Amino acid sequence: MLFDRGPLHELVTQLAKLPGVGRKTAERLAMHMLRAPGEEVHALAAAMLEVKDRIQLCEICFNLTDIQPCSLCADENRSGATICVVEQPQDVIAIEKSGAFTGKYHVLHGALSPLDNVGPEEIRIAELLARIDAGGVEEVILATNPNREGEATASYLVELLESRPVEVSRIAHGVPVGSDLEYADSVTLKLSLEGRKKISRTS
Repeated sequence: MLFDRGPLHELVTQLAKLPGVGRKTAERLAMHMLRAPGEEVHALAAAMLEVKDRIQLCEICFNLTDIQPCSLCADENRSGATICVVEQPQDVIAIEKSGAFTGKYHVLHGALSPLDNVGPEEIRIAELLARIDAGGVEEVILATNPNREGEATASYLVELLESRPVEVSRIAHGVPVGSDLEYADSVTLKLSLEGRKKISRTS
C-alpha cells in the first residue's frame, strides 16, 4: 500500500502527530503536498524551520516574538499600569482581536494543575511578581481560562497579590465555563473584559 512504507508513510506519520490531525487527514495533507508545486512545499518547510529558529519568548511578558522586547511591550501607546495575565500566547491573540484591551500582558505558559504536577514553579508566576514589585503596575486582570485549573490559578494569584498595592480583577464570565479563551469570539471577549469585577481583599 502507498502509505505503508517509504517517504509518504513517514510524512503521514509526522503529520498525524499534529493536534487535531487524524490519520485520514494526514493522508489527505500528504497527497496535497505531493501534488503541489515544489516551490510551495519548500516555502512551507522553510516557514516551519524559520519559526523554530527565530520565535522566542519576550523577555518581559513571555509572549511569543521574533524581536526583543515584543511589539506589545515596546508599544508606548499601551499602558504599563495594567497587566492582563493569561495562560498561553494564543490567549493574547484572542484578546487582541477583541480590541478591548490597551494595556500590557503577562503569559504564564500554563495553569496550576497538581494532578499533572504543574505547580507555581512550573509557570511564570515569579516573573509576574517581579514585574509588579518593580513598580508602575496599578491593576492586574486575571484572564486565566474559566475552568478548574484556570480558576485555581486565579485564586492562587489573588492570595499572592493581597499584600501588594495593586487592584486585582477577574474577567467576567461571559466566556463559557469549561472553554478556552482562544476559541471565544471577539464580542464575548470584549464583554468579558469590559464587565470584569474587582476582587475584594480579605481583611
